[in-house]
Amino acid sequence: MATDPVISTEMIVGKGIMSDPVYEKTISLETGQPIWDRFFNVAPLVLIGTREPDGSYDLAPKHMVAQMGRQNYFGFVCTPQHQTYHNAKREGAFTVSYPRPAQIILTSLSAAPRCEDGSKPSLRALQTFPASKIDGVFVQDAYLYLECELYRVIDDFALDSLITGRIIAAHVHESALRTMDRDDHDLIHRSPMLAYLHPGRYAKIDRSFSFPFSVESIDDEK
Repeated sequence: MATDPVISTEMIVGKGIMSDPVYEKTISLETGQPIWDRFFNVAPLVLIGTREPDGSYDLAPKHMVAQMGRQNYFGFVCTPQHQTYHNAKREGAFTVSYPRPAQIILTSLSAAPRCEDGSKPSLRALQTFPASKIDGVFVQDAYLYLECELYRVIDDFALDSLITGRIIAAHVHESALRTMDRDDHDLIHRSPMLAYLHPGRYAKIDRSFSFPFSVESIDDEK
């Protein structure tokens, strides 16, 4: 559910392509404020795991995430106002768990605010297991797990920062693993994926279609 009040068309229409009658139903948004709550955007939903100063572990949901290029690098957006940012910088590592659609309630619990002492009691509801190469934990029953060494932190995206890591270990549940003898359509149907529809909604992806052009042709676009 969107938290912002409804904004009238007159408040957000700007100049530009709106002057062309071909685009008479296209609304120009005012960029003096963030635009992201004015439409829905599809993104992954993951849980970032980091080690706290007291040696315990934190798990925080993030949707502004992506692979960084074609090699084994991963990145997510975070703010220095959150403990995840400071934990990742201090420890030099973080984990990534990709939960399944059936885990949406548990995933949302990890977003609960901290208590006055900095603890997150809601995390007790999450079953975890240790990572293999870094000091961190994963959420049990997810379908993809990444272990990352901190690579680079880029600050000053206004209030946000981009935290990137080099993937040093990756683990995929067998039900989600692509193989030569498994049809991709059937795999996604049998092992659905969780997507976050910003702002405030989620979707279960269990149906897919072959892309009209090869992925390589998109990546190699000049």
